[in-house]
Amino acid sequence: MDILLRSVAELFYTEILCDPYANKAMIVRRVILNSRVGKNGNPVAENFRVEEVNLPDNINEGQLQVRTLYLSVDPYMHCRMNEDTGSDYITRWQLYQVVVGGGVGIIEESKHTNFTKGDFVTSFYWPRQTKVILDGNNLQKVDPQLVDGHLSYFLGAVGMPGLTSLIGIQGKDHVTAGSNQTMVASGAAGACGSLAGQMNQISHIVLCGQISQYNKDVPYPLPLTPAIEAIRKERNITRERFLVLYKDKFESGILQLSQWFKEGKLKIKETMINGLENMGAVFQSMMTGGNIGKQTVCISEETSL
Repeated sequence: MDILLRSVAELFYTEILCDPYANKAMIVRRVILNSRVGKNGNPVAENFRVEEVNLPDNINEGQLQVRTLYLSVDPYMHCRMNEDTGSDYITRWQLYQVVVGGGVGIIEESKHTNFTKGDFVTSFYWPRQTKVILDGNNLQKVDPQLVDGHLSYFLGAVGMPGLTSLIGIQGKDHVTAGSNQTMVASGAAGACGSLAGQMNQISHIVLCGQISQYNKDVPYPLPLTPAIEAIRKERNITRERFLVLYKDKFESGILQLSQWFKEGKLKIKETMINGLENMGAVFQSMMTGGNIGKQTVCISEETSL
């Protein structure tokens, strides 16, 4: 009997040690890059794949465990799908690895002195996962009151696209109040274009991004035809690249955008789809004009712990 009991105990002990869930690791879902789109290819949903992975049950000093609420879907991500991104400031995504981009979430556990449980945070380098462990030094705390609780706006009108519109129009000194100018937004239905036209009731031409050309193997910015180039020179029209990398203006810009929103001066358009599993289809749709305003994906709407 003693031998039998000992054998059963040893078997039970062995099963627990070999049980993959015995360490209480949390299973989360994530989106990985399943295939590259190619320089002249159009992104399709199958370029991405959802899989399940284990999230460690503990975090290190300086880290946070965060539940993802909203994820951003942006045209520039097309560049990251290829080996050669075409830009020295954009790194490529790795095949079969989790893809990253803008995200907003709520902290479930913190070992960082600047953040506490229940804080809302955002980052440009958010893994496409239902829950993530992040370095607190790469996160920015956000205040839901600035957007009347619409946390996804921090990925759009009160985030990077809004800053792009604000800095591009006002910060680059191309627009002068009271002058006789005409402003044209070539992609006025998108995340930036839907905001840019609201920021001045004066005239000017602003070009930011060329999403219609992202699926083609052409240089950026797209060269002008000889006839258009002749007109540009004749009329002394300037043309330059613009990147929203002015971090010193982020805080003041966010406060300005949120103030205009709360005053009703900034009308925000947003296209939101639910579910991490729809990330690939949403990206494909966005790249063919399927969105009005900012395109986001809702991962979790529960903003309380």
